[in-house]
Amino acid sequence: MRRLRALEPLAWTGPAVVLIALVVLWPVVEMIRSSFLKINRRGVEQGFYGFANYDKLFDEKDFAEIMVRSVIWVVAVVALTVLVSLALAQLFNQRFPGRRVARWALIAPWAASVLMTAIIFKWMLDPEVGVINQIRLKLGLIDALGGASADQLGDASTAMPWLVFVAVFVSVPFTTYALLAGLATIPADVYEAAKMDGASRLRTYWSITLPLLRPALTVAALINVMNVFNSFPIIWAMTHGQPGYSTATSTILMFILKGSNIGESAAMSVVNFGMVLVLTVIFLKVSRWNKEVA
Repeated sequence: MRRLRALEPLAWTGPAVVLIALVVLWPVVEMIRSSFLKINRRGVEQGFYGFANYDKLFDEKDFAEIMVRSVIWVVAVVALTVLVSLALAQLFNQRFPGRRVARWALIAPWAASVLMTAIIFKWMLDPEVGVINQIRLKLGLIDALGGASADQLGDASTAMPWLVFVAVFVSVPFTTYALLAGLATIPADVYEAAKMDGASRLRTYWSITLPLLRPALTVAALINVMNVFNSFPIIWAMTHGQPGYSTATSTILMFILKGSNIGESAAMSVVNFGMVLVLTVIFLKVSRWNKEVA
């Protein structure tokens, strides 16, 4: 009976462990294994290939540029998302007429499909009939539709800012609600004490709100780091990583390589996995997530 009681927790944790092993661990192991194999376009394994897939990957002429762009993409989207969400969370935490409606409206970009949102913005930016270009034309910002200046997604210098904007647009709702939840846990008496001490609103926000909001902010930002790095639908739907590889990130490169060399694509997946781990560790180190608030 004692042995049976000792094994009782397995009845509760066992299914979860099995699920994690099947959904998380096994794909990772298979991904790493595939990166050392020679696999043809039909997915047929043709034997051990050593580090040849990695050699091919690192020899790609745009590899270094794409990896740097991937890091910039993550930092830009996450930083802007956090800044906008901090402002919105503070706003929606106040009482004002229509607050409930405004909160519900914020959910819309989050509830909608990311792919659908990206396609809508691509249509809006169409150089011929896009509504954004129609507005720019009426404001005198472009001379005619259909020209090079009207094709906002045809050049990396204008396409990347739009891609970042759309990524922030779909990331803000979740981050804002996560921060709102964090604000709800801050006791009101600490604000009363700050008010009695004569602290200004800015000082109160900097010295009280932000430190107490750090746990929620850390979780929200960390989830965004992982999601944005692995983001695929926005870039693929709007630019396909073009022109050339000028708007491609490592995730886009991985998908493109899949069509010609599955082993090299698997190697890119392993590199992506490592990059996510590195970015996560750096973020946790910088955010000092395990330090108690003074």
